[in-house]
Amino acid sequence: MQYEFNIQVSPEIAAHEDQLKIHVGAKNGIPVADIRHVEILKRSIDARQRAIKINLRLKIYVQEDFVENTIGLPDYPNVTNAPEIVIIGAGPAGLFAALRAIEMGCKPIILERGKDVRNRRRDLKAINRDHIVNEDSNYCFGEGGAGTYSDGKLYTRSKKRGDVQRILKLLVGFGATNQILVEAHPHIGTNKLPGIIAKIREKIIECGGEVHFDSRVVDFKIKNSEIRDIILSNGNAIATNKVILATGHSARDVFELLYQKKIVIEAKPFALGVRVEHSQELIDQIQYKCEVRGPYLPPSPYSIVKQVQGRGMYSFCMCPGGVIAPCATSPGEVVTNGWSPSKRDQPTSNSGIVIELRKEDFKPFAKYGPLAGMYFQKSIEQRAWKVGGETQKVPAQRLVDMVEGKASTNLPVTSYKPGLTSADMSMVFPKFIHSTLQNGFKAFDKSMRGYLTNEAVVHAPESRTSSPVRIPRDKITLEHTQIKGLYPCGEGAGYAGGIISAAIDGEKCAQACAESINAKVS
Repeated sequence: MQYEFNIQVSPEIAAHEDQLKIHVGAKNGIPVADIRHVEILKRSIDARQRAIKINLRLKIYVQEDFVENTIGLPDYPNVTNAPEIVIIGAGPAGLFAALRAIEMGCKPIILERGKDVRNRRRDLKAINRDHIVNEDSNYCFGEGGAGTYSDGKLYTRSKKRGDVQRILKLLVGFGATNQILVEAHPHIGTNKLPGIIAKIREKIIECGGEVHFDSRVVDFKIKNSEIRDIILSNGNAIATNKVILATGHSARDVFELLYQKKIVIEAKPFALGVRVEHSQELIDQIQYKCEVRGPYLPPSPYSIVKQVQGRGMYSFCMCPGGVIAPCATSPGEVVTNGWSPSKRDQPTSNSGIVIELRKEDFKPFAKYGPLAGMYFQKSIEQRAWKVGGETQKVPAQRLVDMVEGKASTNLPVTSYKPGLTSADMSMVFPKFIHSTLQNGFKAFDKSMRGYLTNEAVVHAPESRTSSPVRIPRDKITLEHTQIKGLYPCGEGAGYAGGIISAAIDGEKCAQACAESINAKVS
C-alpha cells in the first residue's frame, strides 16, 4: 500500500532514508520492516526558529515494492518537411518554443547571434581574463541565452503563467536531476546547464528542426503590416511570415531596430542596483542562527524586501556558494551578474540588491522615446566602465564604507575575476539611487543582523534585471498588436523573468503560432 503525508523532521533525519523510515514508522504505527521505500515528493527548509526543520511531503510504500518512474521526453515527430516557424534567439524561450513547435507539427528554424555552448566558453574566458567583450557571444548572448552561464535557478512565483511542472519534467528528460521536481527552490547549476542545453539542440535537429549560430538578425522586411523576410548580418534573407522574437532582455540592437522601423514598443519600469558579496559562512550564521552550518544543510540563500524612501529595495538572483561574473554585452560598459555551480560549494555568496525604478526616472532620456529606460540603464553601465578604469574591472566599495560615504582604502579579493577598482558608489549612480541603497542597507541589517559588515563588498552595477521595454502583443493571438506574424516572446519582450517563465512563454507563443498555421492549412 502507498500513503502520502506531510512531515517535519530534523535535517539529519531528512538526509538518511533509514532514519526517516524509523521516524515515519514510529509516528504512524507501522513496523519499519514493512516500509519498503520512502519517496520524498517535496522538500523545503524551515529556518525561522533556532532548531531548523525540514518540511517533507512523503510517499511511503508499505509491503509494496517501489518502482521508479522514469521521466522521458514526448514522442516528438519528424518535422523536416513541415511548415516553418523562425525563432530569433536560442535562450529558454526560443528553445522551448522550438520543442513545442515540433510537438505541434511545425519545423522550427532557430537563429542565434552567438555561438554554441562549447565555443561560447572562449569568449567568456576572454572577458574574464583579457577584458574583451564580444558583442555577439558573452554571458548574455549565445546558445541557452543568459541562463546557461548565470545560475540555473528554476524557481518562479509566476505559477499562473503556465505549467511549471511540465517544464521541469522536460528538463529532467534532457538530463537534469529529478531533484528539481522535489526542491521548493530548484536549481541546476551553471556547470550542468550547458550539457542540458546541448541535448535540447540535438533533439531539435534530430527531429528536422534547424539551429543556426553566428546568425544575428539586423532587419525585418514588412509588407502590408505583415512580416515577410528576416535579414541577417551576412546579408542573407530568410523568407517567412511566422517569427517568434525571443532575443532576451539585453538585445538592445533589436529594440533599436523595432523603434527605427516604427514598430510599436513601450517603455517598461525595471530595477537596478548593485551586487553584494558576503562570505557564505556569514550568511549561514545569520540565516541558520548557528556558528557552523553542519553537514545536513545546504548553503543558505536569503531573500529580503524593504520599502525605502518610497521605493521597493530587494534582493535579486541570490547565489549561495556562488560567484560574480562580468556580463557586459558591448565594449565600454560594465555589468555584473551572479551564478552558482550545482553543489553551491564556493566560499562566497552574492546577490543583486536592486531598487524599483519608475518611468519618470527616465525623463533625462526622454528624447529616446520608449527606449528612455534602456538609455538610462546604459548610461550607468558606461559610467561604471569609466569609473572602473575603462576595463572590465568593476567599481567596488566595502559595504559599511558605502553606507557611510567613505572611501575604501583597500579591498579584499572577491570572486569577480576581472578585478576591482576602489570607487565611491556616488560616482556611478544618480543621487536618488545611491541614497536609497545607503538607507536600505541599514534597514536590511535590522532584519539580518550582521549583514551590514565591512567584510562585504559592493560591486556595481547590477543592471540587467529585466527588459527595459515591453513589445506589445494581442492577448489572444500573442501576435504583435501592429505586425501580423510577429510573436514577441520571453524576457526581452517583457513577458517573463527567469528560465521557467521564459520557457513557458516560449511554449505559449509556439502553440499560438502553430495553431495559426494549422488553421490555414485545414
